[in-house]
Parts: sequence; structure tokens; C-alpha cells
Amino acid sequence: MSEQQNQNQQKGQQNQQEPDIKQLLKVRREKLAQLQTDGKDPFQIMKYNVTHHSTEIKDNFDELNGKQVSIAGRVMAKRVMGKASFCNVQDLQGNIQSYVARDSIGEEAYADFKKFDVGDIIGIEGEVFKTKTEEISIHASKVILLSKSLQILPEKYHGLTNTDIRYRQRYVDLIMNSEVKDTFVKRSRIISTIRSYLDSQGFMEVETPMLVSNAGGASARPFETHFNALDEDLKLRISLELYLKRLIVGGLERVYEIGRVFRNEGLDTRHNPEFTLMELYQAYTDYNGMMDLTENLYRHVAQTVLGKTTITYNGIEMDLGKPFERITMVDAVKKYANVDFNEIHTLEEARAIAKEHHIEYEERHKKGDILNLFFEEFVEEHLIQPTFLMDHPVEISPLTKRKPSNPDYTERFEFFMNGWEMANAYSELNDPIDQRERFKAQEAALAAGDEEANTTDEDFLNALEIGMPPTGGIGFGIDRMCMLMTDSPAIRDVLLFPTMKTLEK
Repeated sequence: MSEQQNQNQQKGQQNQQEPDIKQLLKVRREKLAQLQTDGKDPFQIMKYNVTHHSTEIKDNFDELNGKQVSIAGRVMAKRVMGKASFCNVQDLQGNIQSYVARDSIGEEAYADFKKFDVGDIIGIEGEVFKTKTEEISIHASKVILLSKSLQILPEKYHGLTNTDIRYRQRYVDLIMNSEVKDTFVKRSRIISTIRSYLDSQGFMEVETPMLVSNAGGASARPFETHFNALDEDLKLRISLELYLKRLIVGGLERVYEIGRVFRNEGLDTRHNPEFTLMELYQAYTDYNGMMDLTENLYRHVAQTVLGKTTITYNGIEMDLGKPFERITMVDAVKKYANVDFNEIHTLEEARAIAKEHHIEYEERHKKGDILNLFFEEFVEEHLIQPTFLMDHPVEISPLTKRKPSNPDYTERFEFFMNGWEMANAYSELNDPIDQRERFKAQEAALAAGDEEANTTDEDFLNALEIGMPPTGGIGFGIDRMCMLMTDSPAIRDVLLFPTMKTLEK
């Protein structure tokens, strides 16, 4: 069959199905209207007493066998057999079967039950027992309709497989795909475990502004808006950094924030314009202290949430139990590109070696920028096991302390797993004079066409002039961490409501 014939056949089947679906939807609304006429409007019910959930009943069967329970959930399957029926109810924890008999719940209630649809939300009171096939179930003594579903769920055996619909209608995705719910339960546990670990280390959770006049702290294009009340243009934050450092200046020695940041960039499997970032700052330590904290935190989260320190992502196993590799950017480029930037002393030499290796650079790029381009081209994909990539050039690190032994480089690291950048950390620059010069360099880059360059933040400079202690800081991408720990192929799979293009009406 040709592709055109196949499409025509599919359209024909679709046209055949559409009247049936419209009729089914019409029937559901007619059922609701009848319930309302009979004074049984489910939407008038205010609350329902839930005593147990499905998995809780199954896990504690010996204790609950023969006992009365009350559950609530969505009807996922229903089998009517004359005077007795079975239905499957899905709640927060999973699914459980209920045996519903006319003689147990009454003739009128049973007649109502037979009219319930898959997707309806019901409450069931009854006794826990096992069927002849050893399935733990509830023998219903009372069934009540709590909410009428006016839409039709996807067919259970095929589920909801259309990726676009899954992301747009996450509520249906959660109903139909149990592994999706598991992913988001794990995400919640990952974030709560991070919080509890940092709290145990003496960190204080804080909140900083999302609407800012100067969106600094990272290299990214911000979203811009206008605040009518003050008649001012504002931006959505791209980072948490500069406000958290102000708090270090204020004497809060260990602070962190987990929150949404916004970057006006593209969409792909690892990028969403709004995403969850965790940044923390600790006074009186440096980037070595941040490496130790990162290693301990990742290991702790994996052990707590997954019960092990190995992660398998897309068939690749990564071991968080072993000490993480630490390598400088210069050594990594030497290892994977066979180019030693210790032997390259001028911009002209850097440009020449870039041309040799077909690395495209821009006129504004300095030697350090070209080193970073080599890293991105030749090294990044090889950093599969947990690796700290250290000592970035000063040109790409405007908020970082220089290395005293080599001021062309900084005390900065990026943490890599699976070839992805998972975290970015510094020995924070606390010299206000040097910081002002770095801002000037960023302003020049902005003028030269770098739309992601920072602009000077005078209030932040004033804070540094008040005095900031030696400080280590780090930013974690929470979404990528969740991707790795749940084996999710795309960032949209770990965001409950990812950014989607609005459908045309």
C-alpha cells in the first residue's frame, strides 16, 4: 500500500470514528443531566473520607483482611455481569479491584453503578478480601460517584503515546502512564533530598527576586517585560547568583535557593526556556570545597532516592560511588584534541591552531574563548563518568577568582556526566576592582555582538565594596539531574508542564 493510500485509509477510519466519539461524549453529558435531574449531581459533593490507598491495602493485606476501608479514585476498567460486577480503581498509589454486587450495595445504587463510565471518579467503602484468583480486592458495601468524566480516556492497551499530546495534556499522561507518575514522584524526592542534605550541612534556604532590572550571573538572553506601575522595563532572572552573593555580604554564611530561572533560548532535549536551578554559596571556602560538596550531594541523593550509587542512562552506567575525576580544561583539550594550550601564548597562535582543526571562531574571541571552543568540539562528549572539568580561562568566567599561580585562568569547575554539564562552580570573585573590569569586558563583548554578555550591576559592585568574604558557589541544573536519575530521554519528560508552542485555533 502506498503512503497516500495509507493516509486515505487512516482518514477514512478517523471519519468513521468521529461520529461515534461525538455520540459517546453526548451520552456522557446526558448521563450527567439525568443525575442532576434526579438530585444526584456529583459536582455538588464537597468531600469524601478516604481511609486507605490501593498499595497500602495490598502491602498490609494480612492486617486489613476482613476490615472495612474507604478508597477513592478513577475508574480505569469495568466489567458488568448481571447482578455482580468488577471495577478497577486507580488512586495516588496505584490500582485496586473492587467487587460490586447488587445485593451488597442495593438495587438503586447498583443501577447507578452500571451507568458509570471509565474515567469517572468514585468512592468505595467495603471489606478487604481475596478473590478465588488470589487478587486482593474490596467487596463494596457502598459506591458513590464523586465526579463525572465528560471526556474519553485513551484506550488502555495502547495508552497515550502521542508525545505532543502527552506534554500538552500532562493530566491525561499521568492517568494513563504509571511510569510518568513514578518519574515525577522521584523528582519530588530528589528535590526534597537536596533540601534535607543542605539543611543538615547548615545551609539556609532563601528566596530572591524573579523580576530584576539587571539579569546577570550567567551568559544567556533574558526575557524582557514592562512593569506598568513603575513604568520600568524589567527582565526575568537568568540566574540566582548576584542576589545570593549579596546575602553572603550581609553575613548569611551558607545560603541556597531552588527556583525557576528563564532564558530566552531554543528548545531541545536538554533545554527549556524556564527551568529549575539550585544555587548555593558558602563563605570561607573555595571551588575545592564545592567539588567535595557536589560529590557528596550527588552520591547522597542517588543512594537515598534510587537506593544505589550507580545510574544507568540510555544503557550507559555511571558510577557515583567512585571518586569523581578532576581534570583541567587545558589538560582535557590536550588529552582529547592533542593540542596543548600551555604552548600557545598569543591570540594569533590560538587562531592559527583553530583554523588547523576547523574550529570556527568570531573576531571578538580571545585565546581563552578559543580554548573553550576546542573543549566543546573535542572533549565534552567524552565526559561520561562523573568528572570535574577545572580551571576555565578568565575570558569566559567573569565572576570567578583568578588562579594566583596563573591569572589567565580561574578557580572554576563544571561538573559533567553523560557528556552533559550538570553544574557550574567558582571560587567567587570578591575583589570589587577586578569585578568592575570584568563587567567592562562583558560590556565590550555585548557591544561587539554577544547578546548573552553581562551588563554592569552597580548595586552588586557596591555590595562587593562593602566586603564579601572568600566564598565558594555552585549552580546545579535540577532538571538534568532528574533526567539522569529517572532515565528520561528529554527535559520535557521531567517537567510537568514544559513550554509548548500554542496551537492555532
